[in-house]
This record gives sequence, structure tokens and C-alpha cells, in this order.
Amino acid sequence: MAASEAILDIRGKQLKLETAADVAPFTTGVDPTKLTAIHLGGNSIGVEAAKAFGRFLETADVLQLADLADIFTGRTIEEIPAAIQALLDPLSHKTSLREINLNDNAFGERVVPFLTPFLESNHSIRVLRLNNNGLGPAGGKKIAEAVHKSAPTDGSRSNLEVVICGRNRLEDPGATAWAKAFEAHKTLTEVQMPQNGIRMDGVEALGRGLVACSELQIVNFQDNAFIDVEMDEEGRKAVRAWGEALKTSWPKLRFLDLSDCMLSNGEGEVPPLLKAFNDPNTKSLQNLQELRLQNNNLDAQSYEVLAQAVTKLTNLKRLDLQDNDDVEDNEHLDDIAEHLKAHGGKLIRTEEDEEEEGDDEEKDEELLEEAEEAEEIPVPLATDKKSTFEMVADTLADLMSKVHVG
Repeated sequence: MAASEAILDIRGKQLKLETAADVAPFTTGVDPTKLTAIHLGGNSIGVEAAKAFGRFLETADVLQLADLADIFTGRTIEEIPAAIQALLDPLSHKTSLREINLNDNAFGERVVPFLTPFLESNHSIRVLRLNNNGLGPAGGKKIAEAVHKSAPTDGSRSNLEVVICGRNRLEDPGATAWAKAFEAHKTLTEVQMPQNGIRMDGVEALGRGLVACSELQIVNFQDNAFIDVEMDEEGRKAVRAWGEALKTSWPKLRFLDLSDCMLSNGEGEVPPLLKAFNDPNTKSLQNLQELRLQNNNLDAQSYEVLAQAVTKLTNLKRLDLQDNDDVEDNEHLDDIAEHLKAHGGKLIRTEEDEEEEGDDEEKDEELLEEAEEAEEIPVPLATDKKSTFEMVADTLADLMSKVHVG
């Protein structure tokens, strides 16, 4: 951290802050004009304490990160609106702000009107974290509409890159509104919306909206329903839309998690999404490194398609097929496992495979630590999203470059 920067960090102290006097010990001595990050998560902040933090933030004109996750434990629904407004109003027009973290706050729909002014007015945010906030379909829809309104209308580039909005019971109304927001921003590199009760119509809308986001690298829609097993072709419209998107829309895609998404009816049906991997028109999956397809009713026919696909997915390092049919005894999966192993990757069929992988990662981390201690090589930033395997490889390559023979 540069000498001219300041960080206020009280994360995880489990404090119950009620008044300005409670806040003063943490802000005194910190110059808000030099503040680049504030971490308040894991404490319980009342209205008057929030107002004190808000006044402190008014002159924080170089602030880049506002971590306000899990700050209302034990607070009533009457307290939260005024408190969150006091914290967000000073941030509404901070052009330096890059990330806002509001995870694990029980907002519910009633608090949404106090969030939307900030989301509409701040156009500098790159990372928006709204995980586990109890928004519901109506609240999620209003939040998405606010984000939509923040998108540029003059042809300029949006700053928004990452949206995390899982465990909010968005359902189809919320999902459809988010699809329009994603289409308007176009600049997203990461979208995570797991466990939202989204069904076929919402999933289809999201697939079509995200087509506009050609820079996507990380996509996580775990535990949402892609098909309606009671319907025939009409019940597959969402999984078809995602299959079309996969073919050409996301050339930078590195991580895709569609576990628990009911991709197939379990009766020999191969999801159109999987068929896209082998389509001759598919041009956008060469960078895919991790594919998670747990618990999707996949069977031998789907494994045959995947066995053909892995030979084309030249950067794939991890394929997770746990909790699908007959994963422990299938020749196509044997072929996949052999191919991935030969290219430094791994097929995860069972929980035991995952545990074994965890043991391997621990060993890799130990090797990395030893190498760093020997050469003081800097660890890559978390935002680089390198795997442990890649970090170890980079570290060893750097060490080898310093060895001279003769």
C-alpha cells in the first residue's frame, strides 16, 4: 500500500455499533481523503453508527472498495433502510468507486427502494456483489431495473464487469429483468446467479441477454431449472438458447457452472447445450478451463458427446460430472479421464475424486509456499483467477529461468 493510501478495516470483529461515539475509535486518525477501501463486514451497525460512517465517507473521493457485507445481523427491518441509505448516499457519485459488496444483508423487498438510487446514479462500479439478500422476484426485478438505468445511453462503454446475485429467489421476473440489464451493459466478464429458483422462461431470457456480453469469462448459474420435463420441444427452449450462445458469443469463457440445472430428462436425452460443443460452427470455447455439470440427469449418450468434445476443448482442465447416471462405469468417461489426465486435467466423477483433487491442491500450495520463501516471488492477485496448478507452474518456470548450466 502506498504511503498516500489509507484503509479502514474492522472485518469480522462482531462489534455492535450503535452511536457516533462507538464509531469514532475506528475513524479517528484515518484521513478519509486518502481512503481507498473500507471493510465493515461481520459487524452489526445501527442507524446512528451508519450515519457517522456516512459523514466520514463524504470526503472519501479516492475510495475504490466499499465492503458492506453482513452488517445488519440482529437489526430490525425498521433500522436497515435508514442505515443503508446513510452509507450509500455519500457513495452515489464517487467516480473512484470500483466495487461495492452488499452480500449477506437481509434486505428483502422493503429495503430495495433505499438501494436503487445508488445503483442508478453510480456509473463507475465495476464489481457489484448482491448475494444472499432475500430480494425475491419483485425486489430482484427492481434492483435489475436500477442497474439497467445505469447503463450508458450515448454509445460509451459501461464500467460494469462483475455481477454476483445468487441466493435471492429471483425466479423468472427477476431473471428477465436482469437479462435486459446485462444486454444493456455488454461489458460483463463475470456473472454468478446460483440458487435463484429461475425456471425455463427466465433462463432463456438470461441466455439471450448475455449473448451481448462477448467478454464473458466466468458464468455460474448452478441450481436453476433449464428444462420443463413435462413439455416436449417447447420445454427445451432455454437449453437451446444457451446452446446457441455457447457456439459463438463468449470466446473468452473460462469457467462454466451449470450444475443442478436439470439439463436433461434422464432418458437418454442429450441436452442441445452439450451438442453445441461439437457443432462445426462453434468458435468460442477454446479458452474453457473448467466445466461443472453435476446432477443433470446425464447418461451414456451425453458422455459420448462429451468424449468427442474434450478433444476440441484444448484448455479444459477440470470436468465435474458428479451425481449423474452411471458415472463410475462408462467407457466414454474412461476416455475423457485419460484424455484430461494426459493434458494435466482431471475428470471428477465422485466425491472421492474431488477429495483427492483437494489433497493434490494442498500439496501444490505447499510447493508454491516453499518456492516463494526461497525466491520471494510475489503471489498473483486473486483477481487474476489463476488456479493453483497455474501458479505452481509459473513459479517453477521463473525459478528455472534463473538456472544456468556451464
